[in-house]
Amino acid sequence: MPWVSTPHDRPARFDVGIVGAGHVGAVLGAALVRAGHVVTGVSAVSEASLERAATLLPGVPVKPIPEVVSGAHLVVLAVPDDALEPLVAGLSSTGTFTQGQLVMHTSGAHGISVFEAAAASDIIPLALHPAMTFTGTALDLERLGGCCFGVTSVDLARPVGEALVIEMGGEPVWVAEDDRVTYHAALAHGANHLVTLVAQAMQLLGETGIEDPARVLEPLLTAALANTLQRGDAALTGPVARGDAGTVAGHVAMLRKVAPDIQPTYLALARATAQRALLSGRLRASAADPLLELLAHEEDRP
Repeated sequence: MPWVSTPHDRPARFDVGIVGAGHVGAVLGAALVRAGHVVTGVSAVSEASLERAATLLPGVPVKPIPEVVSGAHLVVLAVPDDALEPLVAGLSSTGTFTQGQLVMHTSGAHGISVFEAAAASDIIPLALHPAMTFTGTALDLERLGGCCFGVTSVDLARPVGEALVIEMGGEPVWVAEDDRVTYHAALAHGANHLVTLVAQAMQLLGETGIEDPARVLEPLLTAALANTLQRGDAALTGPVARGDAGTVAGHVAMLRKVAPDIQPTYLALARATAQRALLSGRLRASAADPLLELLAHEEDRP
């Protein structure tokens, strides 16, 4: 079987069909081409996806989905989470899948149970989710280097999934089927909510008249992220970790007047921060009590 790490040593190639030339599908297709596989077809509908396919997969014919899937050794389903299950069911009911065909999806939220409707088709299911934000450009190909992929499959296909990840430049991380939702929630909570948090901080700095909030925040946030990834809760600093209830009260009063849309986020995160600081021993109970009382009072205010 052709699952070795370099295209020069590989005795055979996969014919690959890419369903969905979105930000992820087109990039992973290009990564598979770079690894020595052959993309035989891609599906694309919107002008943006057609342009992306032409840029990242030059020369690859754009085909209807059934034609992309038919005859491919490896099918990549790079579609939105909610569209995945109906797509699998439709392809299975029309007999489009072939026995022994490798079928992978790129959704973080789903494992391989989403392939249940295709059980009679005897496909080999793979869930390979790159833990990265995609731009849908060639820049992503370089970012795949060192990117972790959450891998879920049947046990016999685990080496195949992990080899494909390595060929694309990533690092495979095994995620059990039952842990898939937890895995995805962790990534969404960390990455998506980080965007909201940073955007809110930039909004507040903008209220002060600072012309370039990002320039002010970048060194602070870069250091905070690096320290947290290395040390976890031990990286925590600031007024909540110190139990400075007066400072926090001043923040809350300001937010009520200047940015009431941000106040609920601040209160929720301050409470969560205080609880983690207390549990980790960084905040004494005597200092935590007045702080938590303040936060509870503010959250209950009409």
